[in-house]
Amino acid sequence: MTLGDKLRSLRAVEGQLRGLGRPMTQSEVVGLMKKELGRGLSQAYLSQIESGARPHMTNTSRDMLARFFKVYPGFLVDDPPGYSRELQSDLRMADATVDSWLHAGAEHFNGDSELAGAIQTIAQEPDSRGALLLLSEILRTPGLAERLNEVLRPRRMAGSGHPPPVNN
Repeated sequence: MTLGDKLRSLRAVEGQLRGLGRPMTQSEVVGLMKKELGRGLSQAYLSQIESGARPHMTNTSRDMLARFFKVYPGFLVDDPPGYSRELQSDLRMADATVDSWLHAGAEHFNGDSELAGAIQTIAQEPDSRGALLLLSEILRTPGLAERLNEVLRPRRMAGSGHPPPVNN
């Protein structure tokens, strides 16, 4: 992974962690660095790093970015071709990333315990990536989500405690 890829990825994660629901822009990163660290980089400099036009950073710039994104400074370099941080497959690394993202995301929905619980359930699934891909297919299939919802979570009739009658 190149340094530019890593920075774009960090901006995406940071945007989610800060509740933006989208990647942070370079300008937002620059502004928040100055606000939170008391100093920062220019947007043009950050753009040059991400685009690869400036393949190397100063140690000061690397340290500031590492502090802002809360990563080890050594992470902020290009990885050598074929480099893998762990002796795991790319798919297993993706699963670990998905699980981390889901656990972190569930914390943002503490006010909605049902949604937070659903996200935690997916995160605890041994194949959380597969569970999300299955959910995607269910949602793409016309009418399937509605039918599954009727079967798995039937609406209760007001006050009776019984599900409504099934019409055939």
